[in-house]
Amino acid sequence: MCKRESCGLVGIYNHPEAARLVYFGLYALQHRGQESAGIVTWDGKKLREQRGMGLVAEVFNERHLSKELKGEISIGHIRYSTTGASLLRNVQPFITYFKGIHMAIGHNGNLVNTVKLRKELENKGSLFQTTMDSEIFVHLFAHEWNGKEIEEAIISACAKVKGAYSLVMLINNKLIGLRDPYGFRPLVLGRFGTSYVLASETCALDLMEAEYIREIEPGEMVVIEDGTLRSYYLKKIPKKRRACIFELIYFARPDSIVFGKNIYLTRKKMGMALAKEANVEADFCMPFPDSGVYAAVGYAQESGLPYENAMIRNHYVGRTFIQPSQDMRDFGVRMKLNPVRDMIKDRRIVIIEDSIVRGTTIRTRIKKLRELGARELHMRVSCPPIKYPCFYGIDFSSKGELIAGNHSVEDIEKFIGLDSLHYLSLDGLLSSVDGRDDFCLGCFTGDYPVEPELEYGKMFFDE
Repeated sequence: MCKRESCGLVGIYNHPEAARLVYFGLYALQHRGQESAGIVTWDGKKLREQRGMGLVAEVFNERHLSKELKGEISIGHIRYSTTGASLLRNVQPFITYFKGIHMAIGHNGNLVNTVKLRKELENKGSLFQTTMDSEIFVHLFAHEWNGKEIEEAIISACAKVKGAYSLVMLINNKLIGLRDPYGFRPLVLGRFGTSYVLASETCALDLMEAEYIREIEPGEMVVIEDGTLRSYYLKKIPKKRRACIFELIYFARPDSIVFGKNIYLTRKKMGMALAKEANVEADFCMPFPDSGVYAAVGYAQESGLPYENAMIRNHYVGRTFIQPSQDMRDFGVRMKLNPVRDMIKDRRIVIIEDSIVRGTTIRTRIKKLRELGARELHMRVSCPPIKYPCFYGIDFSSKGELIAGNHSVEDIEKFIGLDSLHYLSLDGLLSSVDGRDDFCLGCFTGDYPVEPELEYGKMFFDE
């Protein structure tokens, strides 16, 4: 089981080509999900939509962007499924109509009280169209809306959910962005001219040439209407945020700013910390591209070892971890990387990797390097061992499938076929991101900020 992340979100307010800009934003965020994509616009009277399975460039064409998706307000979503099957009916943004409200919602994250809430809502008469936890927000909002302002109803609905969620919503002529009280998943605000932009990462703003203003704060809801932006706050916001540290280690694009951190420089710091903790005599260091590249740059600079690209990536193959089926992931692994043979034979090599989940993919790559005559193979990993599953939107395996959850570092070293293996210490990681109290470390420590409901948790801890 490889590691996967949930979704990417984009919203545009007050632009004559809102759908086209959302398309560009989703294109920039394609690394966050490759199963499906959707764009919804508000044309002043109704919602218009185009959703489909596949990559952004496969789902939309010029006709959609120039003729069908009319309107100056738009939201978009790219997805891979953390809850809910990979089916067309589960493609977001999710759309509904009730009592004069036209609503579209896109969700990044996972709720941890899904089973309980769904049963309660079904007992009250709610009819679910999808298997996504994202739809729960819509039904809760419908129950809370009677006689309330839209903003008040959303805040009341969010008080009943637990877990990770960043949302973009289009409710009639309002564009709304919202983060959960712990701030697990990212969401940023930008602007160009009189247009506002919401996006999961700043790389989407860069492609639009929009100015980055700030991140949406944990527990904050921004409502953009009639050219103005207003902020509201959810109930019971914790004093300490718990942003997902894997956004910094792996998921975010290196040219983004996420949680106020420059991703490129942060990953370099992780590599430098690795070199300080566990340097080794070798001929050069190398990454398995693209995930280990920036930590490898830092490792090389700190250790003084040459940096080499001795493994070449086929850039026409998508990120293997984000594919929806194991067969597709295995196929992607075979096609994705190819070694430079003359760089391998009789060499002592330090390989920099960002993480190890099951270890099977890395084991296959190490075996190939051995066959090509590598003399020594050492691995340095830019995060601590992943011992516990994630409940908040990363599809880490159940604990039974996490290699570090059941084996020692020495056992993992032997299984993969390495001469040495070292994981970055938790202190080394936290020094690289300049903070201990701001991040969720549950996958390393088992200390979860929000405990999942019993039925939900059993799925993850099943051996």
